Amino acid sequence: MPKYLTWLFSISEKHLKLNTSSKNHKNLYGKDVNMIQKILLAVSGLGHAEEMLKNLKEMPSFQGAKVTVLHVVTPQSTAAVMTDKWEEGGKILAKAIQYLNLDPSQVSSILRQGDPKDVVCQVADEMEADLIIMGSRGMKRLQSILSNSVSQYVFQLSSRPMLLVKDDIYVKNIKRVMVAMDNSESAKNSLNLALFLLRGVVGGQLVLANINTDLGGKLSGITDLQPERNSVLGMAMAEAERQSVAVRCVTSSGKPGEEICRLSRDLNIDLLLIGSPDRRPSIAKSFVDIDRLIGSSLSDYVRVNATSPVLLVRTIG
Repeated sequence: MPKYLTWLFSISEKHLKLNTSSKNHKNLYGKDVNMIQKILLAVSGLGHAEEMLKNLKEMPSFQGAKVTVLHVVTPQSTAAVMTDKWEEGGKILAKAIQYLNLDPSQVSSILRQGDPKDVVCQVADEMEADLIIMGSRGMKRLQSILSNSVSQYVFQLSSRPMLLVKDDIYVKNIKRVMVAMDNSESAKNSLNLALFLLRGVVGGQLVLANINTDLGGKLSGITDLQPERNSVLGMAMAEAERQSVAVRCVTSSGKPGEEICRLSRDLNIDLLLIGSPDRRPSIAKSFVDIDRLIGSSLSDYVRVNATSPVLLVRTIG
């Protein structure tokens, strides 16, 4: 292995086990919400995920977060080619860290060999990551399987929140955050995370979106809503106001996936949060979720079609 890569490994091994202490915050559901303190950034050299993280680190809620930058080198047929890939991987990591320009105490790096989708999940578990950030080509359904899409497999194998940044979107400073709200536990978790993200953001706004399901595809206009106090939206709005976060409630009708993507586009949303419950039994956690794998879940539809970065908030159950 080239000598100039030694520092990458020494940094990664020394910082792999990050500080697990965190400050807890109570929400209206009576649960503790831990701040995001450990972020895994998987890089491939394209730069989109790095740009997303750099924007996040400018937000007050992320400024204390520790970042582990990961690049995975796939096995090669010859030692010579493998050496070239190690060198290329080291350069990708060095370029990413230079671009991020973070405090050295807040960033570490890992360069590993293996199948990228397996290594990303493994490292996320080792460091107990609070958030995984990856680039995505936004491929649909079976296309992602046939091309062995890393983000698609990590999405449906990992139980950790995952922020996907498609290659064809423009990454913006995060001011407007939208949460697709219903009465599910995953929607509540999405709300809590969105409120955490917007703490201290000047000019920030939380958009709570509720879709009246019309599987026939009949569309409606976007309507601002003043929800009843004891409704799901009403309690969510009250919690946002309690935390001094500007909030707007909107509603529309249509197919849920299509409407969520339309609202995100028409309201010029910078970041979209959607719950993604994991309903597999414990014995099947290491196997693929067929609905997600073939793209038939709501969260997978939004992941592929949204015009903004999508943060998938996982919920076990």
